[in-house]
Amino acid sequence: MPDLRFFDIGSKIDLDQVAVITSSRLIEPEKKGSGFVTACAPLSLGGPGKAAYFSDRRYLTNLRRTEAEFVFVTQAFVEHVPLASVALVTASPQAAWSRLASRLYTPRRHEGQQAIHPSVKMEEGVTLGIGVVIGQDVEIGAGTRIEAYAVIGPGCRIGRHCRIGAHTTVSCALIGDRVQVLAGAHIGEAGFGVSGDAGGLVDVPQLGRVILQDDVSIGSGTCIDRGAYDDTTIGEATKIDNMVQIGHNCQIGRNCIIAAHSGISGSVKVGDGAMFGGRAGVIDHIEIGAGAKVAAGACVFKDVPAATMVSGFPAKPSRQFLREMVWLEKNAMTKDKG
Repeated sequence: MPDLRFFDIGSKIDLDQVAVITSSRLIEPEKKGSGFVTACAPLSLGGPGKAAYFSDRRYLTNLRRTEAEFVFVTQAFVEHVPLASVALVTASPQAAWSRLASRLYTPRRHEGQQAIHPSVKMEEGVTLGIGVVIGQDVEIGAGTRIEAYAVIGPGCRIGRHCRIGAHTTVSCALIGDRVQVLAGAHIGEAGFGVSGDAGGLVDVPQLGRVILQDDVSIGSGTCIDRGAYDDTTIGEATKIDNMVQIGHNCQIGRNCIIAAHSGISGSVKVGDGAMFGGRAGVIDHIEIGAGAKVAAGACVFKDVPAATMVSGFPAKPSRQFLREMVWLEKNAMTKDKG
């Protein structure tokens, strides 16, 4: 369930109204379950009153096992919906779920006219620069410095002896001790999730959090998106350079190094001690093993085993990549001479 420190939850929605909002239909009109949707969740975290969606064959097992009371699904997969669940048929299940979730959940916004909300709790030794804005229910540990014009959103937790740089924004985030976030970084903004139906494109609500563990460093201009439903996590002592993009739901291990201009897509898992050269890229749902190295400019399209170094586009083991480059160069020179 989304963290109530960061999201307001609306009242339950009648199933008939859900059908109108989402342009879906009940496959069995007489079967309505409780008749009300109270929450949205993934298939794997379903339960009474919860609505989930199925749109990817890779998760067919999750559909068959889901305990969600309501499931958005295309006509082709209705037969796989458990008997205990109510099927809501639509051509675009994710878009339908997104429209419903947008009605149920709203990110909390700064309340009142005071820059520092009266409910903020700060331990001794916290210093605030000019123009700092801190929302309601924020807690900040001793010795932390928040520099000019930084904005801390409602409900955030920031540990002890941290530095939050000028013009940084932090929302939907839990931050450990001795964390450094340099100027202009953006922590906890919505990840990039888009779906579409007959009504056009719709943003998929991002209902998770960002967790920065102790001793993490984040460079200037870096963006770390909050999770779509689960958390985006950066492990202890990981160091991230300037202008890096970390997508929603990423799980970055401890003691990793990510150089400037790298881009890590959503739901990537990175093991402890992995390293990324400048402008490295990783597509979504990839696993990078512990101690693996992704060379500068490489683009990863498949899982990388632990302690392996990959290079190139698409990325492959560096020895193989270099052999291929040498072979191409030799053959190109031979043709030129001929």
